[in-house]
Amino acid sequence: MTQRGLLIVLSGPSGVGKGTVRKAIFEDDGVDFRYSISATTRKPRVGEVDGQDYFFVTREQFEEKIQAGDMLEYAEYVGNYYGTPRSFIDETLASGRDVFLEIDVQGALQVKTKMPEGVYIFLTPPDIKNLRSRLEGRGTDSPEVIDQRVEAAKDELKKMINYNYAVENDIVERAVDRIKAIITAERLKVSRVFDQIAE
Repeated sequence: MTQRGLLIVLSGPSGVGKGTVRKAIFEDDGVDFRYSISATTRKPRVGEVDGQDYFFVTREQFEEKIQAGDMLEYAEYVGNYYGTPRSFIDETLASGRDVFLEIDVQGALQVKTKMPEGVYIFLTPPDIKNLRSRLEGRGTDSPEVIDQRVEAAKDELKKMINYNYAVENDIVERAVDRIKAIITAERLKVSRVFDQIAE
């Protein structure tokens, strides 16, 4: 019997460094996760590649996917849709492979209602001042949008209570090590390995 894969959900406020941490995790040769690429209606940032960083779609295309039930989760954030196509995740987990999801807080909480067995990790900034500096350092948003993102982050930090783990992103390498330790522990849970050992 193939053991079902692990759904690992990395989430946190905009600007906390989710993408940077996820990329660092995937650069490790010992890691064998499938990365679930989100769909979005926002415009690509410099250097982003369609089908690699996101599936960049029109608002109409995204709404068609919602109507068809093809989104595991979706949210509208600062005027754009973001969401996770469902079929890829279901098929990959059933095949025994682990799936790594990097999504916003609203999306993670939607996924948790449909897939509570996942591992939900909340990435936190050292503090709000640090988060604002990171958002400004991107150079991609206007001061008004940065203010919106900071206010949204304050609300999102309160939702950390809904997650299994919290990891501070003070130093990327340290955050990566903490996340890997969480995943190792989750794989060794008796509830996951009991049937295999019993056989």
